[in-house]
Amino acid sequence: LPANVSWPASEIGEALKYLAQKSGLPITQDSTPMPQLDKMDKSDSPSMAWSSEALERWMTLCAGNLGLEVEPVQSTYAEAKHFISGMGPALLSLPPAAGEREPRLVALVKGGPWWVNLVARDGSIQLVRRDQLRNALWADAIGAQRQSVEQVLERAHIGDERRSRVRQAILQEMLGAKVRQNGWLVRLPPSAALWGQVQQAGLPSAMGVLIGGYWAQLLLTIGAWWMIGQSVLEGHFEWGWLLGWLLLLFTTAPLQAWVNLTQSELAVGIGVIFKQRLLYGVMRLDPEEIRHQGVGQFLGRVLASDTVEQMGLASGFVALLALFQLAAAVLILAAGVGGWLLALLLTLWVGISMGIGWFYLRRSQAWIVVYREMTQDLVERMVGHRTRLAQEERRHWHDVEDQSLAHYLRLQQDLDQIESQLKVVVPRGWMLVGIGGLVYALLSAHPTSAQVAISLGGILFAYQAFTTIVLGFKSIVNVQLAWREIRVIFHAATLPQPKPQPGALWHPENANDAPHTAPILTARDVEFRYQSLSRPILQACNLEIYRGEQVLLEGPSGGGKSTLATILAGLRAPQSGLLLLHNVDQQSMGEAAWREHVVMVPQFHENYIFTGTLAFNLLMGRHWPPSPQDVIEAELLCRELGLGEL
Repeated sequence: LPANVSWPASEIGEALKYLAQKSGLPITQDSTPMPQLDKMDKSDSPSMAWSSEALERWMTLCAGNLGLEVEPVQSTYAEAKHFISGMGPALLSLPPAAGEREPRLVALVKGGPWWVNLVARDGSIQLVRRDQLRNALWADAIGAQRQSVEQVLERAHIGDERRSRVRQAILQEMLGAKVRQNGWLVRLPPSAALWGQVQQAGLPSAMGVLIGGYWAQLLLTIGAWWMIGQSVLEGHFEWGWLLGWLLLLFTTAPLQAWVNLTQSELAVGIGVIFKQRLLYGVMRLDPEEIRHQGVGQFLGRVLASDTVEQMGLASGFVALLALFQLAAAVLILAAGVGGWLLALLLTLWVGISMGIGWFYLRRSQAWIVVYREMTQDLVERMVGHRTRLAQEERRHWHDVEDQSLAHYLRLQQDLDQIESQLKVVVPRGWMLVGIGGLVYALLSAHPTSAQVAISLGGILFAYQAFTTIVLGFKSIVNVQLAWREIRVIFHAATLPQPKPQPGALWHPENANDAPHTAPILTARDVEFRYQSLSRPILQACNLEIYRGEQVLLEGPSGGGKSTLATILAGLRAPQSGLLLLHNVDQQSMGEAAWREHVVMVPQFHENYIFTGTLAFNLLMGRHWPPSPQDVIEAELLCRELGLGEL
């Protein structure tokens, strides 16, 4: 590779800034100076400063300083070409050259099938062949096999014109399954502005393609029926009109497929942004806001998120396209009998339909509240069925359920009534209004047969649009109601979070160098008060935990034992006081790093065991799939705990 595209690790901050600018990613650098890796290293060992853990931690901090995030990625040698072609923006790690201690990286703006765009150290864009970048990323592995490969080529008497292809085929066979971490994807975090995430995903252009394709499809459909109408109105059959009609109809088929494909791509892109933001928002929720919520409420939010994603994307696109069809119907009616009379009638009917829809929305809001309460009550009663068996008389088990069901049934009947009116009155009522307006126009004027045909076509076009909108309106209402349930989680992703001080980043390796007489975890004058309580539940709390020490907290219920544990684990922030881990305070270390090294194991009724292998659960805090070193470490831990057979 050219020397000017290779960035030393000490300049990762500048590389990230240039990469974001060239990739069109909005950066939000604050007044905090860009961190320097050498200032973070508290040991005298040069290798520690350039360890993969320290490098990734520092890169994460630099990206956060710019309002970005980095995600480590890995690939096999066999996947390297496809991997590079579809990447960008990303920082890719080059293998160290002989005698080099400082890692070097390349800033990839955009991949491609033949050429890739790299950011040079002067901020310019330089084109490099894709295979050249692949060979540079795997230079150490290729170099280790070079001698043996050349020997094979010599013994097989491979000619010079074929030698390159054969060499590549041999390397593909020898190194194809080898896996390594190639670098980090650079992207906007889920907490970033929605419009920025939408732009990064390329969704505005896809939306433009969808709208343009649908309008083209509408125009082709109108043109096709105009041609067949001309043939009918002339009173005799002509093959030219028929062939033109067939040609336009056949043209709409690939256009419809193109529109459907674009709609699917949009749905996937929006769904990814939506799910990522929800997941990030869940992790940012204040524990105090959800500590009193039950399993039923969380289940309801999960169901609501699925409703928003599945029904919202499908019904939203259908309704949007139907609105375009309705707008086209207004223009068609204006060109027919009576001019703008039928167009004004259509506009008036749209307003009446919106009124009926508003009544349906109000009934649905009352219905969904009872529905969610019943769901929550059902789950809570299932979880607490043993308590009911012990404390509640059998004849009263279903009294509350019967009352809730009766109330729910009344609301459902009211909702069904307005829903039937919506489905029947809106589209068919428009047919009556449209035909009535057409009859009035015919009696008051002497239109041509072509104008009559245009007006009939516009009425049918609007009828089709109303039918489509009504079918999707119920789903849109359900999405709006589900959104009320999950919007707290969605907006929680944008809550401010404290940033660690870049000059005091703590290395895990430093813990091994600390004296054994120093405490690992320290709490000094910690005070905490719940919002609903006037007195603090923890006041002037001091605690020191040393290496290998086991501490038992005893006290009455509500005395603050669990609260102190959550504060030490970083799940709650104290109102005052100081928390230290290896003599580094929580603010300097950062919330994420603190939680990474102080772990809270919940009580027996809150076991966090996920479906998957034992290794998946043990290595939940590591990268997945795991590295061989992680698997070895997990196995050694199990054997130390007496779980060797497991």
